[in-house]
Amino acid sequence: MTSPRRALVLVDVQLQYFSGPLEIHHPPHADSLPRITATIDAAEAAGIPIAVVQHSSGDQAPVFNPTMPEFALHPDVEARRRPEWKAITKRFSSVFAETQLLAWLRAADVDTVTFVGYMTNNCIIASAVAAEELGIDVEVLSDATGAINLANSAGFASAKTVHSTLMALLQSNLAAVAASGDWAAAVEAGQPLPKDNLPTSAVAGVARSARQAGQ
Repeated sequence: MTSPRRALVLVDVQLQYFSGPLEIHHPPHADSLPRITATIDAAEAAGIPIAVVQHSSGDQAPVFNPTMPEFALHPDVEARRRPEWKAITKRFSSVFAETQLLAWLRAADVDTVTFVGYMTNNCIIASAVAAEELGIDVEVLSDATGAINLANSAGFASAKTVHSTLMALLQSNLAAVAASGDWAAAVEAGQPLPKDNLPTSAVAGVARSARQAGQ
């Protein structure tokens, strides 16, 4: 089995997500942030290259405004930042859209990106989808990402529902999903994370639905 050539991508671990209407609620950022920093430490120890991404909506925007304090990285991430990290500022949901990330990954001979950060329901899912056509394998760490509560004209979904649903969706086709501790063990062993696929997920979904209907 070929060992993945990984890069860790820190997606928008910005202060914008730690208070206000965009505050991460599941997993709570009090839980996910320590998992993010532990993953950074594990990547550094293993010599895995790191890219740090910040979202900007422009200096007239009410959120993700680079002139406002909330644009900054969380201090626990900023304190670990090293000059060799690749710094990316994006304006679209995907970390690949109109950024230098792909070129940096190619130059480093990376074939697998590990995503941690926020939000599961926007930039993580968008980036995982974009990676497919680029031929980049994706890992998403379920306890080092997070979602918000959502309500709009189409309905309501709690952050827990959003996050757990998207983890199952990602694992079914677009990514290998795991907890940060399992990822660290896979890194140490030089192994890829296990990944399911759409047909087996569909078969298992039918069986699970039938069992629940029979209860």
